[in-house]
Amino acid sequence: MNYDIKNIKLAEEGRFRMQWAAREMPVLDLLEKRMAESRPLDGLRVSACLHVTSETGNLMRVLQAGGADVVLTASNPLSTQDDVAAALVAYNEMSVYAIKGEDNDTYYEHLYAALDHKPHMTMDDGCDLLATLHSKRPELLDTVIGGTEETTTGVIRLKAMAKDGALKYPVIAVNDAMTKHLFDNRYGTGQSTLDGIIRATNILLAGKSFVVGGYGWCSRGIAMRAKGLGANVIVTEIDPLKALEAVMDGFRVMPMMEAAAIGDIFCTATGDIHVFDQRHFEVMKDGAIMANSGHFNVEINIPALEGMSKEWRRVRHQLDEYVLNDGRRLYLAGEGRLVNLAAAEGHPASVMDMSFANQALSAIYMREHAAELPNDVFAVPQELDQEIARLKLHAMGVEIDQLTDEQEAYLSSWTEGT
Repeated sequence: MNYDIKNIKLAEEGRFRMQWAAREMPVLDLLEKRMAESRPLDGLRVSACLHVTSETGNLMRVLQAGGADVVLTASNPLSTQDDVAAALVAYNEMSVYAIKGEDNDTYYEHLYAALDHKPHMTMDDGCDLLATLHSKRPELLDTVIGGTEETTTGVIRLKAMAKDGALKYPVIAVNDAMTKHLFDNRYGTGQSTLDGIIRATNILLAGKSFVVGGYGWCSRGIAMRAKGLGANVIVTEIDPLKALEAVMDGFRVMPMMEAAAIGDIFCTATGDIHVFDQRHFEVMKDGAIMANSGHFNVEINIPALEGMSKEWRRVRHQLDEYVLNDGRRLYLAGEGRLVNLAAAEGHPASVMDMSFANQALSAIYMREHAAELPNDVFAVPQELDQEIARLKLHAMGVEIDQLTDEQEAYLSSWTEGT
């Protein structure tokens, strides 16, 4: 067993953190018991590139219980919880390559180490592992049967690869499962992003003008939670339907150039590049705070911000001050990386319970059906999505109705009318 982590002595603390998260992950707990009995992943080598958090640790434990031989590497240099990485090595005897704050070279060395596992399946959050496999280690592709992808940004990249004919094996877009994007992206991102911004800044949001880039599921959650804390929320969009929805939800909608001049706090979660750009920095207020909750730090044009600045310093943990040439001060949280993981602890375990249940079931589905699937991006099968929702409701003590025979007959008939 090889690994590269910060400190193995953190293992007990990480084990406690994982146990605490597991209390809020009843669906994953049930799947672990099932998979330990049936061993559906026996002999399957899995290389996973995910945020190394307590919730991810519990997913790794479930995959191992199902028989998988798992290697884990970080999908973001700032998202690793070092104690969890240590716990997986010490208590689960898992090869883990993740150190919070690792530089870019180390990040890619860790990706290569995960690929040295010669995986049968990849499990990604952002598509870096799969893209590196395709571009740098193509000789390993012959043994890969399929993969899964956790997040919006990764799905965007995968669909571009599939469109260009560059994708060499099928991938399930876990992000697009209803039990993922309706809950994890909205409620998880909404709460954890605000948590990260508050931890990084310790400012009061009530009364502030809070600008949200985009109105996809993640940005919806951010806007909703910022509004709940009393902020005056402004949404920027490029999609007329999403912009209309934001207006109907009670938010002000305007172009980013207009919002840039009046915002106090800015947060983007679009999956695109340079949502906050030099032209926006030029009109922002003195003291404006920027954060990103999209997967990559390219959503904020940090090189342009650095080029406009005469001075830089770290004023708080995970908060940097840029003094511009004209004397204004702009602040960047979490180095422009995922603020909920860079400055806080990421999503609450309760929503990750559903997301990672999707990962576990998708891994089983891929093993059973990969030979039938072309090299493309696929949605999580609806029956798996609904099973996870049923299990989650059961764990929450919530019961729902079932159709009567009469109702089923009515819905399947075309002869009934007025």
